[in-house]
Amino acid sequence: MTSDSAEGAAEPAPKPIKPQRSLAGRLVLVAAVWSTLALAIAGVFLVSLYQRASERSFDAQLEIHIKALVSEMLETSDETVLRATPQVQQPTYLGDPRFSLPLSGWYWTVRQADTGTVLYASESLVGDPLAVPALGEADTGAGFVAGPTGDEIRVMQQRIAVGETPYVIAVGAATAGFWADIREFARLAALTLLIVGLGLVLATFLQVRVGLMPLVRLRSSLSAVRQGEAERIDEALPREIAPLAVELNSLIGSNKEIVERARTHVGNLAHGLKTPLSVISNEARASEGPLAEKVIEQTEVMSTQIQHHLERARMAAQRRVIGVSCEVQPVLDRLVRAMNKIYRERDVRLDGLEDAKLRFRGEGQDLEEMSGNLIDNACKWAKSAVQVTATPIADASSARGMVEIRVEDDGPGLSEEQCAEAVKRGRRLDETVPGTGLGLSIVADLAALYGGRLELGRSSMGGLRARLILPLLGDS
Repeated sequence: MTSDSAEGAAEPAPKPIKPQRSLAGRLVLVAAVWSTLALAIAGVFLVSLYQRASERSFDAQLEIHIKALVSEMLETSDETVLRATPQVQQPTYLGDPRFSLPLSGWYWTVRQADTGTVLYASESLVGDPLAVPALGEADTGAGFVAGPTGDEIRVMQQRIAVGETPYVIAVGAATAGFWADIREFARLAALTLLIVGLGLVLATFLQVRVGLMPLVRLRSSLSAVRQGEAERIDEALPREIAPLAVELNSLIGSNKEIVERARTHVGNLAHGLKTPLSVISNEARASEGPLAEKVIEQTEVMSTQIQHHLERARMAAQRRVIGVSCEVQPVLDRLVRAMNKIYRERDVRLDGLEDAKLRFRGEGQDLEEMSGNLIDNACKWAKSAVQVTATPIADASSARGMVEIRVEDDGPGLSEEQCAEAVKRGRRLDETVPGTGLGLSIVADLAALYGGRLELGRSSMGGLRARLILPLLGDS
C-alpha cells in the first residue's frame, strides 16, 4: 500500500465497549441480597426463640401434672406419718380427661426408682409401657421419646422420696400439636418477613431512583451538548456531582478554544506560505527558460500540497469539536436548489431525498463541502440527470449508525482504475473542466477523519456513482 492510500485510509473503528451493569441495579441488588440475608437470619432466630419458649411452656404444663400426681399419691402431708407408713396411693383423677382416653397421647407413670418397676400408670396407656429416658443422678429431666403408637412424645420426669423409698414420676404428651404450632409460627414469620423484605427492596428501589435522578439530568444535559442543542451542561446539581458538571464544562470550553486556536494557526500558516509562493511564481512567470518552467511547476505542486494539508488540518480540528451535529436533509436540499440554478441551462435534473430526519455527527459546513463537491462533480459530467439520495444504513465495519449519501449521474463515468486514482491525494484526471481537481481526494480525507469513507463505482444510470458514508448521531 502506498503512502498516499495509507493517508486516505479511514481510522480504525474503536471496539464497542460492553456496557457495565447498571449502578441502580447494583444498589438494588446489594440491598436485596443484604435484606434477604438479614431477614433470613432474623427469621431463624425468631423461630428458634419461639421454639424454646414453647418448650418451656410445654414443660411447665407437664410439671403441673407431675405436681398433681404427687398430690394424689400422698395420703397425708404429715412427715411423721410418712416416715411411719411410707406408702403411696394410686392417683385417680388429675383434672385432665386425656389421661383417661386410650392412646390419647397424654400419659403418666409412677415407678420405683431402684427397681424401675411401674407401680401405677394412666388409663391412656391401656397396658402399654411408656419408654422414658434414663434419669441418671439428676432429680428432674426431660426428653423426646417414641410413644406407644410410635408418635413422638415429650416426657418430663421427677424423682421424689416417700419415707425411705424413692419414686420416679413421669408425665408425657404427644408433640404433634407442639410442632404444628411451631411450623405455623414459622410460616407466618416467613410470610411477614417476606412482605417486609419486599417492602425494603421497593423502598430501596424508590430511594435509588430518586437519589440517582441528578445523574439522569446530567446525562440528558450532556446529551443535549453532544447533539448541539446546548453549549454547556447544567450545573444546578447536588453538591456531590456538581463539580463533575463544572469539570465537563471546562473540558468543553477548552476543546472549543483548542479548535479556535487551530483554525487561527491554519489561517496564519496559509497566508504566511501562499504569499511567498505567489511572489516566486510571479517572478518565474516573468522569466523564460527551463529553470523558470521548473520553478513554476514546483510552486504549483507546493501550492497544491499546502492547500491539501491545510484543509486536512482544518478538518481534523473541526472533527474534535464536542457537541456538533446537523440534519442531513436541509443541507442536501439547499445544495440541490443551488445546483439546479447553476446548471439549469444544461437540463440537469436532481431528484429529491428520502424523507428521513438524519443527523450527521459533525459540522454542517463539512457535510456541505463533501456533498457539494460530489454533486458539483456529477453536474459537470452528467448528460442530463443527477440523482441524490440519503439513506440510513447498518455498516458492518462500525458499531455506530451510518448514513449513505449517494450521488449518481448519467455521464461517461470512470473505470475501476480511474476510481482508485480519483481519490488519491493531488490527482486530477482531467484538465478540461474548471476546478482544482482536488475535490474527490478532499472528500475522501474528510470522510475518513469522521470515521466514514468515500466509494466510487459504476452507476445504474450509466455514469459515476459516489457513495459517501458518514456517522449518524446516536439518537437518529
